[in-house]
Amino acid sequence: MMITFSKYHALGNDYLVIDPRKTDLPMTPEVVRAICDRHHGVGSDGVLYGPTYTEGEPGVRIFNPDGGEAEKSGNGVRIFARYLVDEGYERSGSFVLRTAGGPVKIEVLDSQASLIRVDMGRITFDSELIPVRGPKREVIDEPLRIGDETYRVTCASIGNPHCVIPVDAVSKDMVMRLGPLVENHEAFPNRINLQIMKAIDAANIEIEIWERGAGYTLASGSSSCAAACAAHRLGLTGPQVTVHMPGGTIQVSIATDGHVFMTGTVTPVMRGVLLRSMEEMLRKLSLASF
Repeated sequence: MMITFSKYHALGNDYLVIDPRKTDLPMTPEVVRAICDRHHGVGSDGVLYGPTYTEGEPGVRIFNPDGGEAEKSGNGVRIFARYLVDEGYERSGSFVLRTAGGPVKIEVLDSQASLIRVDMGRITFDSELIPVRGPKREVIDEPLRIGDETYRVTCASIGNPHCVIPVDAVSKDMVMRLGPLVENHEAFPNRINLQIMKAIDAANIEIEIWERGAGYTLASGSSSCAAACAAHRLGLTGPQVTVHMPGGTIQVSIATDGHVFMTGTVTPVMRGVLLRSMEEMLRKLSLASF
């Protein structure tokens, strides 16, 4: 069976979709790392493996480019929703998509499935659920020693863990410097995603992103949600927030019950078939992991 793939991006955050109904290649960490490699593979910020169906609902496994599996990805679930509609698995409208971080409700807002709204679930700042080491508490505006400096951080989970640092001015250099230190900080036993965030006004924030297992990222749906919720909780914004990132903007709406809704675009890039030499290499890698 040939190894086929589809590639999409959401504001520059690109994923490969590998469909188990169309290829028999197992998704192992070694295979994911090889196929995501931008020099020797196809190249992407991650792999979406699915659909798998449970009780009639589609599911997806989300892999970071380091081969680790993510609980949830806002951009990833939007991309996968677009794939399901493109391939005829689901129709435009609404449906539920299962992820390792819990089910998410999808709403396809246009006939081309280019604009998608996702109910990302409830935000939590609970240290045990993120998780963050130390006594049980809400991690709101806490000091955290990062390298030689101390920053005020707010941490949250929306199915995956996030650390938000409010700053006066965001920069790629800053998130590149702090990202590896925060991701692997001893305070976060499962590692963590980082957003540095500037509140522009009550309805707009600007962020730069370091993703756990992926590194610097142009855009992230779950990061947008976490940063918007942190800004709202800190009193910097209202519940309707436009999140500005290097890759583009996402609209975030925070309901009174804590549910977070994210709306953003998805763009198809290509469909492809791996050549035999690449296919043989990936199959050897998949066998070596067992």
